[in-house]
Formats: sequence, C-alpha cells, structure tokens
Amino acid sequence: MAKLEFKIKKRTLEGIYILIGCMFMGIGTSLFLLPNQLSSGGFSGIATIVYYLLNVPLGVTILVLNIPLFILAFFKIGREILIKSIAGTILLSTFIDLFEKFQPLTSDRLLASIYGGITIGLGLGLILKAGGSTGGTDLLSYITRTYKSTIKVSDVIVIVDIVIVGLNVFFFREIEIGLYSAIAIKKKKKMIDL
Repeated sequence: MAKLEFKIKKRTLEGIYILIGCMFMGIGTSLFLLPNQLSSGGFSGIATIVYYLLNVPLGVTILVLNIPLFILAFFKIGREILIKSIAGTILLSTFIDLFEKFQPLTSDRLLASIYGGITIGLGLGLILKAGGSTGGTDLLSYITRTYKSTIKVSDVIVIVDIVIVGLNVFFFREIEIGLYSAIAIKKKKKMIDL
C-alpha cells in the first residue's frame, strides 16, 4: 500500500512539474521570443518560420511536427517517457497558443532573448526533471541516448537548436535574429543544466 501511495505521489509531482514547465516555456516563447522573431531553436524554431511565412499557429505546427517523432519514440523508448512527451507537447502547444493572445512583455530583442531563454530553460529543466519532454529536440535527445547513453541531453538540444536558428536567420535574412537567439539558447542551456 505504501508503495502505491509513493507511486501516486511521484506521478502527481511529475505531472505538476510538466504542467508548470510547459507554462513557463509557453510564456518564454509567446511573450518574449515569438513577438521579436527570435527562436530558442527546436521545433518551436521551425514553427516560428512557418508562423511568419504561412500564419499557421505555433502550437498547431509543433504538434504536427512531433507526430513522426512520437512514432519513432514508440519503438525506441519506454511507454512512460512517450506518454509524458505527448502530454508535454500538447500542454506546451496549448500554452503557446494561449499566451500568444497576450501583449508581449518586451519589444527589446536583447531583453527578450535573455528572459525568454531563462524562462524556457527553467520550464524545460522542470520537464526533464520529471522524466518528460515537450517532443521536438528534447524527445530526440532521449531517442539519441538509446544509441549512445553518454550523450548529455542539453548537448543534443543545443546542437539541433543552433541548426534551426541558422534556418531562422536564412529565412528572415537578418543576422541579428541569430545573434540574439544564440543568447536565448545559451541561457536556456544554462537553466537546463542547473
């Protein structure tokens, strides 16, 4: 009985971490980075490009992009991580689309990159602590670890983020986007590692 109670408490705490983490990530993305055309990389970085080119909501694009990863994850990682990843992706997409309706917290790109990166990193750190993910690069890092277990999750996330920020610079044709986004990625990595 005590073992069951412990398991319920553990799952509840993990669920709270994932919920709060997704809320922080939604705030960082929708109230700091997105309004300033900045990216923290990952699938949200690809979704930012789609948002500005085709006016498709960020959350919807993130969900669609994650479908192939969920299928791969079904075969490569445990059911528990997959379920937490699906829940995290849905929550993140919902929070991003919800907070997008609010006024941005700053139009200063430097402030947006710093505080957006910190907020997203804090949120992602909570989600990873709960053994979950929001799909995208963090789920990809779990899958990558099935092949090579010594790889750090934050390293995989940052490598993919850099590539995606490069795509943002290419599509928006503005080098400052990449420079400010690099600050956001650095802050995000620091918060994840903490």
